[in-house]
Amino acid sequence: MMKQRRIWRALAGGMFGLLAAAAPAIAQNWPERQIKIIAASAPGGGFDLTARVFAERLAPALGVSVIVENRTGAGTRIGTEVAAQAAPDGYTFLIGALPNIVHNAGFFKTLRFDPLRDFKVVGIPVMFSYTLIVPPDSQFKSLKDVIDFAKANPEKLNFGGGKGTGQHVAMAVLSHITGAKLTSVPYRGAQAVHQDLLAGRIDLYFDNSSTARPLIEAGRVRPIVVSAKKRLPYHPDVPTVRETGIADFDQESWFGLFALAGTPQPIIERMRTEMKKIADNPEVRAFWLKAGGVPLDMTIAEQEKMVADDLVRWKKLIVEAGEQQE
Repeated sequence: MMKQRRIWRALAGGMFGLLAAAAPAIAQNWPERQIKIIAASAPGGGFDLTARVFAERLAPALGVSVIVENRTGAGTRIGTEVAAQAAPDGYTFLIGALPNIVHNAGFFKTLRFDPLRDFKVVGIPVMFSYTLIVPPDSQFKSLKDVIDFAKANPEKLNFGGGKGTGQHVAMAVLSHITGAKLTSVPYRGAQAVHQDLLAGRIDLYFDNSSTARPLIEAGRVRPIVVSAKKRLPYHPDVPTVRETGIADFDQESWFGLFALAGTPQPIIERMRTEMKKIADNPEVRAFWLKAGGVPLDMTIAEQEKMVADDLVRWKKLIVEAGEQQE
């Protein structure tokens, strides 16, 4: 396997060298055909939501169709690996977020990509938090209720979320910090988790706040806490984890567009220009707020530092929680 990997890297290096030599011509004529954005999760979640916001606005700006390709599996690892192996020619981009760019580096000892080496930030315009939700008739009214029960009844409570997803990490790390033991039930997407939560087949779900919001407002689920640093304006009565005094914990996931390393710089700069227009668009900012997100106003350098800092923080937390695997 290692020998095959070395051969692949040598071949890839040669191919990327040829692409680099041809970069000026490629960039001058780009784009000439359809562009693909890979979302490493099923339709309906945060990855898919942001990918479609970007695609709908990039297509008319670039004059070509921009499609979203959902690639699921192993949390968010499979889709991210698929993107990392694509040609860096400016026709494949990735939705990068805390779960696939950062959490995977903590969950898996070996990956077929390096988050910092293989991807380049194009633009990160929004951040979302997570909301711990339960069925409306759940006995749990607070985070203390959940943790106390889990400590008294180890592994009897179960929660949804695929390995490596933000939903899974939030619950797994919080459980470790508090000393509670819960059982993780893996899923390939948020919609399937919602179905089982509403049917009472699972007990808890630390859902992305944007997808939890309509369920909460429809009375179909009940919120317990949010993972944000501050209370959410649309759910002002729901406390943060830190406010409860149960744990010194927060988790907020940024979402953005990433290019493959080796993509011609003029293409990256053009995409950064278009992404900045999207980030500054009042309609888009209003959409993020309505969806439960927080619009970000950061330079590329600040975004790159945020990614690098989060890699250090979350890899440590995930390893300490005993969640790392081969």
